Amino acid sequence: MPTRTEGNLLDLGSRDYAEVWNLQRKLLELRVKKAILDTLVLVEHPHVFTVGKGSGGEVPATVEGVPVFKIERGGQWTYHGPGQLVAYPILDLNARQRDIHAFLRNIEETIILALAKFGIAGERGGQTGVWVGRKKIASIGAAVRNWVTFHGVALNVNTDLNYFQMITPCGFPGSTMTSMKALLGREMDFGLVKDEAHRSFEEVFDMRLRRNSELEALELASSTCQA
Repeated sequence: MPTRTEGNLLDLGSRDYAEVWNLQRKLLELRVKKAILDTLVLVEHPHVFTVGKGSGGEVPATVEGVPVFKIERGGQWTYHGPGQLVAYPILDLNARQRDIHAFLRNIEETIILALAKFGIAGERGGQTGVWVGRKKIASIGAAVRNWVTFHGVALNVNTDLNYFQMITPCGFPGSTMTSMKALLGREMDFGLVKDEAHRSFEEVFDMRLRRNSELEALELASSTCQA
């Protein structure tokens, strides 16, 4: 049986968006130089809106007191906040398949497999992301530089969906968004969902992820020396 590709897992718990954005760019730079292995970053952010390259015009600094960041990923507006699992894969597609669409389909498959463990039938819709019927449960916004990916996917676990009503997420009405909690009618064990997403990612991308002390040291350095 072929050996799975080795990679790194960096679980940051709850972290400020700007701090993790800076860390992503540092990890991207290191992966381009082949100084680190492929890395999956898992994190939960305080309330924040992000705006991708698909949204034109001026971007306000805040919306109803929530900070807004204009970033490099594709797509339009989205929300990150407590109770939402965000995953940032820093993957070198040179070593895999130089196909961004295939990468996006694999991210969708990761979420679909994880949701299935909880009895939720996630599916692909007409646009990138994961849907349950006509409701969107996970949003994907990726960026690629030198065929290395960054940014990623946000899965609504116990997310306060009211924040989506303040924006037009991915070009849809805020009411389009749903969460695992809303669908199942109970608070989810966030750690358990995170573990299932981790395992599904390993399965889909044929990887074995391990925690890496060097990356943890890099993460600490990045938090004190912003890019």
